[in-house]
Amino acid sequence: MSRRGFASDNNSGIHPNILKAIEMANVGHAVGYGEDIYTETAKNLFKKEFGPETEVFFALTGTGANILSIQTLCHSFNSILCAETAHIYVDECGAPEKFTGCKLIPIPSKNGKVDPAELINKLHGFDFEHHAQPGLLSISQVTEMGTVYSVEEIKELAGIVHGVGMFLHMDGARIANAAVSLGMNFREFTKDAGVDLLSFGGTKNGLMLGEAVLIFQPSQAKYTKYYRKQAAQLYSKMRFVSAQFIPYLKDEIWKTNAKHANDMAQLLFRSISEIKGITVTQKVDANGIFAILPREIIPIVRKEYFFYDWDEPRGEVRLMTSFDTTEEDVRNLVALLKAHLC
Repeated sequence: MSRRGFASDNNSGIHPNILKAIEMANVGHAVGYGEDIYTETAKNLFKKEFGPETEVFFALTGTGANILSIQTLCHSFNSILCAETAHIYVDECGAPEKFTGCKLIPIPSKNGKVDPAELINKLHGFDFEHHAQPGLLSISQVTEMGTVYSVEEIKELAGIVHGVGMFLHMDGARIANAAVSLGMNFREFTKDAGVDLLSFGGTKNGLMLGEAVLIFQPSQAKYTKYYRKQAAQLYSKMRFVSAQFIPYLKDEIWKTNAKHANDMAQLLFRSISEIKGITVTQKVDANGIFAILPREIIPIVRKEYFFYDWDEPRGEVRLMTSFDTTEEDVRNLVALLKAHLC
């Protein structure tokens, strides 16, 4: 078995009840491409969370969900604004630009959040055919720096982009962790805060695979099913994606898992904050901790508990907790750090 670690919540396994849901969906035959009872049930659960007019499109991957979201509301001559740390800009190998034709424009950010003043500085070139036309702002919730937007921050950004005819997209790969951190239901900080469409993730929080693209205005979803097919995100055996979301939403597995991951991050944060020689660089809002360690100990500690460098020259690393991180994992990592620093 692979050793446990704090590298990514992608490295964790699948929640047992999610596996059970997949197994139950494996009985008998079902019509393909989402024309099945599991997909219908999962869609209705999303509508219960976000409103009956919500359009739901299941996809296989987070990158695929983000591409599908952009394609839904943008043309190839549009530009997509995002934080310079955004997953669509840094970690998707140019896929959004390749599939949508849209230019991605990064906005400087120290904490993963889009600053309203920096956003406004990028809003120019409208109605000038020589410039890509600003079409959409994409924000991540939780951000790539482990921080969480407040409702007020989202509403402010929504007001700015809507005021110039743009759309607001949320990359919700860790949306469950954000909901727990805010103490809110999903709708309060998405649709009700001015978000136009949402990439709803679950893979990092106990699902095996699959995401959902949620579009809050039905008229905007006119061509989404065609874009999904073109983006190779229309899975023939869609029931194995959608079936996972039934217990995930109905039984609030999302909340239990995300709360545990967030709690473990807080425990780790409190513990390493007491160790001389370690500096936490970002506010710990969810399940990610960014910290500077003495560079000489990083390879030593990593032999026991794997994690990634974030900014290698300055010794900044990223420590991620998951729904299956244990208190023993945290205690052992802290003990290892203390052994080399205290």
